[in-house]
Amino acid sequence: MRVGILGGVFNPPHLGHLVCAQEALVQLELEKVVFMPVGQAPHRELDDDPGAEARLQMVELAAGDDARFATSRAELDRPGPSYTADTLRELREKATGDELFLILGGDQAAALPSWHEPETVLSLATVAVVERSNWSRNAIGIKIGRLRGAERIRYLDMPIIQISSSGIRRRVSEGKPIRYLVPDKVANYIGANGLYGAEQTDPENASKAVPA
Repeated sequence: MRVGILGGVFNPPHLGHLVCAQEALVQLELEKVVFMPVGQAPHRELDDDPGAEARLQMVELAAGDDARFATSRAELDRPGPSYTADTLRELREKATGDELFLILGGDQAAALPSWHEPETVLSLATVAVVERSNWSRNAIGIKIGRLRGAERIRYLDMPIIQISSSGIRRRVSEGKPIRYLVPDKVANYIGANGLYGAEQTDPENASKAVPA
């Protein structure tokens, strides 16, 4: 089975994540894309983190209506920093016949040399990179060209979608609408649980939990 792995903080997940997963699925001819929320981020502190379980719940709400998508709590259940190399090893052990594709943004790909065991990552999965305006494939190639396995990297085309999780958190804290930036179920969850400074609302009125 050809399986895409889309890791991230997902704080919160938004429509850009879903479009990225869909484009990877189509362009790489994948059978499914697995959303993999990070447990303990190894390289940074998470801003306004509602907790790993809340982030997983939002990912499940965002991706659950699409049969092509799945979610995994592998990095939440494994103690210690969530290193991608360890995650890919675990996936290999559980499904030896799967062909794995690790989906990365251009900024993440450019930072690969600083990752834990980057060449192991490149050996265990085909890295598929979504180019961004500030990280072209040429710029990424300069950064990672010396890594063994970098020549196998694939590049994906994706519509330009200027949505960020940090921007969504800021809008929530300012009382601004986030409808059409995140799936409705995610917006409802944020409001019902008072995340990111949202005014908490009775779950029965979750559809009105954040400004629409």
